[in-house]
Amino acid sequence: MDTQTIAAAGLPALGWALHGGLLWRRLATARRDPLTGLHTRTGWTTRAEHLLNKHPAALVLLVDLDDFKAINDTHGHAAGDAVLTATAHRLSAWCGRHGIAARLGGDEFAAIVTNLGAVSLFDLWTALDQPVEHHGHVLPVSASVGHCYRAELPVPTLTDALSAADASMYAAKGHGRRNAR
Repeated sequence: MDTQTIAAAGLPALGWALHGGLLWRRLATARRDPLTGLHTRTGWTTRAEHLLNKHPAALVLLVDLDDFKAINDTHGHAAGDAVLTATAHRLSAWCGRHGIAARLGGDEFAAIVTNLGAVSLFDLWTALDQPVEHHGHVLPVSASVGHCYRAELPVPTLTDALSAADASMYAAKGHGRRNAR
């Protein structure tokens, strides 16, 4: 074979390789929230189910910002975005290498942590309850946190753990700001 024939045969393979790489990057991007950089629900669910299978004593959390609509209404959506971004960084830092965090949508976040000895729920509540500065304004931030230990569930699935954490979170919301259950 001459070099032109080899080059002509290699072009489709190169094209498919480039196309495959582009599709892989798009898929990876779709599984990340563009504002916060956290996993989206789809990307997080896949990873969380894997971690739950590996770590039966994992802790599943749901986090919902308190009075978030008031921040957007009073200070604008850019201020709301700053609060969402700060919350994402705080939650991700708290999880560290012992878990993963996600933005499920709006002002709702989720996390799963596999090494409970490495984290403290009190530290999470403290981190989330810090104001955010945005264009000279100090924005008050607090969150309701619900949690569930997967091992305590009769049916230890991610769906059931999220449901239990959701019930815990709404019980915390019923007691006002800065609450967690």
